[in-house]
Amino acid sequence: MQVLKFGGTSVASAENIAKSCDIGLRALENGPVVMVVSALGGTTDALIKAGRAAAEGNLAYQDILQELEQRHLTAAEELQLPPAPLDTATAVITDGFLELHRLCDGIASLQELSSRTLDRLVSYGELLSSQLVELHFHSFWLDTAWADARQLIRTNSRFGNAEVDIATTSRLVKEFQALHPGDSWIVPGFIAADAHGNTTTLGRGGSDYTAALLAAALDAEKLEIWTDVSGMMTADPRLVRSARPIARISYQEAMELSHFGAKVLYPPTIQPVMKRGIPLWIKNTFAPDDYGTLVEVAPPRAATVVQGISSIGNLTLLNLEGSGMVGIPGFSKRLFEALARERINVILITQSSSEHSICVGVNAQDAAPAQVAVDEEFATEIAAGRIEPLRPERDLAIVALVGENMKDHPGISGKLFGALGQNGVNIRAIAQGASEKNISTVIRAQDVRKAINVLHEAFFEATKKQVNLFILGPGNVGSKLLEQLARQQPHLLEKLGLQVRVVAIANSRHCLVDENGLDLTAWPEELAQASAQTLAEFKELIISRNLRNSIFVDVTANPATADIYADLLAKSVAVVACNKVAASSDYAHYAQLKSLSKEFNASYLFETNVGAALPVIGTLNDLTRSGDVVRRMEAVLSGTLNFVFNNYDGSRPFAEVVRQAQAEGYTEPDPRLDLSGTDVARKILILAREAGEVMEMADIKIEGFLPPACLEGDVEAFYAQMAAHEAHFKALYDAATSAGKRLKFVARYADGHAAVGLQQIASGHDLYDLRGKDNVVLFYTDRYVEQPLVVKGAGAGAEVTASGVFADIIRAARL
Repeated sequence: MQVLKFGGTSVASAENIAKSCDIGLRALENGPVVMVVSALGGTTDALIKAGRAAAEGNLAYQDILQELEQRHLTAAEELQLPPAPLDTATAVITDGFLELHRLCDGIASLQELSSRTLDRLVSYGELLSSQLVELHFHSFWLDTAWADARQLIRTNSRFGNAEVDIATTSRLVKEFQALHPGDSWIVPGFIAADAHGNTTTLGRGGSDYTAALLAAALDAEKLEIWTDVSGMMTADPRLVRSARPIARISYQEAMELSHFGAKVLYPPTIQPVMKRGIPLWIKNTFAPDDYGTLVEVAPPRAATVVQGISSIGNLTLLNLEGSGMVGIPGFSKRLFEALARERINVILITQSSSEHSICVGVNAQDAAPAQVAVDEEFATEIAAGRIEPLRPERDLAIVALVGENMKDHPGISGKLFGALGQNGVNIRAIAQGASEKNISTVIRAQDVRKAINVLHEAFFEATKKQVNLFILGPGNVGSKLLEQLARQQPHLLEKLGLQVRVVAIANSRHCLVDENGLDLTAWPEELAQASAQTLAEFKELIISRNLRNSIFVDVTANPATADIYADLLAKSVAVVACNKVAASSDYAHYAQLKSLSKEFNASYLFETNVGAALPVIGTLNDLTRSGDVVRRMEAVLSGTLNFVFNNYDGSRPFAEVVRQAQAEGYTEPDPRLDLSGTDVARKILILAREAGEVMEMADIKIEGFLPPACLEGDVEAFYAQMAAHEAHFKALYDAATSAGKRLKFVARYADGHAAVGLQQIASGHDLYDLRGKDNVVLFYTDRYVEQPLVVKGAGAGAEVTASGVFADIIRAARL
């Protein structure tokens, strides 16, 4: 005998019923079949809704029942049954819903819906669907019997989730088999009856359990659970897009996964077939040729250490704490007895070795009665101050790793905690059994999606890491960055295992979002049509999406944007900043950001703040991390000013050369920041801080070369004043040229002091031959005393700066 169970989606329509019956007919080639059938998909929920509406006196229950009746009649018609079976099906459905209307009318009259009445109400879903399936199946296979599960499965009278009398059930099943030797059976799942003949149910998902009980009683060759996925998955596919089926798994592993939320299998299902060693297959009704999952006694050793990742939501932790518990036996016993009296199921248990606290996890709906029961049990100790009143922590969930092989591999817990910690997922409690088949962590419910994806990536996708970018500022540099990302996405995936997705692009007016990754070829048009969003809303978007490996990329010069870095870092969102404002702000703010980066394992990278894509900050960090001490720095840090003074020779106005620099994208949006020396001052301040100096912007001496009038008014007034003072700039140039020198705007740091200003550089100096828009930094350290370490190259330009931001993104992604 083979037992096949078909879930609600497998019989949700006439088309699906036909597919399920085809699977049953194929199975008949290997012997008689027992088909256990759930209600048509969604029927049970609709019946519960109708019952509750009736209890409230809401006549909407009548419409619900009429819609359900029509759905069942339509399914019968679309099955194209022969005339006689169709008449029988119509009569069964019509009579069934007549009884349902009477039942709900009675509920409405009493305005009460007891558990016993609810069980009777919802039983009609399986009763009707199974008879419909039997009539269709019978038209192909004559030796078919409809078996009322209420006559086969005996339970106690705990309505809603009855406990099965295994011995009596086994006897009743064997007696029915004796009356129908060689026949195939169609059986309604989920329902049973107590010793008095009252209808009971086995709990939501109980059709799986029905099938397992029948398989065990019949000593079946196999049990097949037919559903809408191709087996048990490594994670919930609704949460993890890359989840994949598990081909073979042990009973114990399957039990752990089903207990911790693997919806494909109802947890009690395993026990009856495990006792008898009956193979259990989980198969896909809509892809019947897929292998599915085989649950067995001793599967081959899995290739992965972890078999699957699962979760339970709606969890509340109950913490019993107090110094009066230490060394006193009996506290645990009293705690669990108090919970047992209220029939509260304990999902997770953990206790500190100090015996100062016991922590248990329960379903959220059980938290309030649990708190009352436990506080009453320990009222004397609470009043005496020996223990604290029970403290519930809500809105939590369990995420569990499951696998037989974990016990043989050290470091699994470390990898688990490291992966979660790097993504800002805080662990509230931990539980691991001595068998090491399961490691359970309690986390915030809102972090479940992120946590499961992070762990799936860590344990099942070692060659691939998903990175989610939120980019603010798609201007000159930002648009070049997006072009580079679009070109390099395939390379990053193939060579570095990084699946880099741009999730959001925002400017000062609009925000374009797609959690699955934006199309980087069409974003300009789409962004123009996107919804408006403020900076505060954009920050909340990043935090609320709560995606793994998130990186915020600031490609603006907006001071307000720098104010959101701290909130993002505190949520373990990495920050890559082209914007210099934060790193050159008050030292306390700079230090806070660096501290948050360390505390929450979130990178804060700003290489392009100094020297565009040149590895200036990276080199400096390498020097200090390796124990070297920076004594002096001398640098040309403005690609703009270097371009201007390399191209100005008095033959054309100084203002015209500056305009050219702005037109070619070498200046800040406001070129006065460059020419006033403010931008260079920020850069040397950042370098001094990275070298270990506590320094403020006010400590930087700025030796300006612009006439004061040039800094008054707006940008156009700035250009007008430069033109008016052309003689001043020509005099500076002539003085340097006549001495055989060149003008360079130089930043200097030594002995805790820093300054920036225009200097005449003599031939032979490292700064003399600096051409075009190049930058250079000379590091004089304890190791590089007389001959400095030199970093030199292009220090301005949108393409170059974008490449520097790109490099920081990759650094953050690989940490």
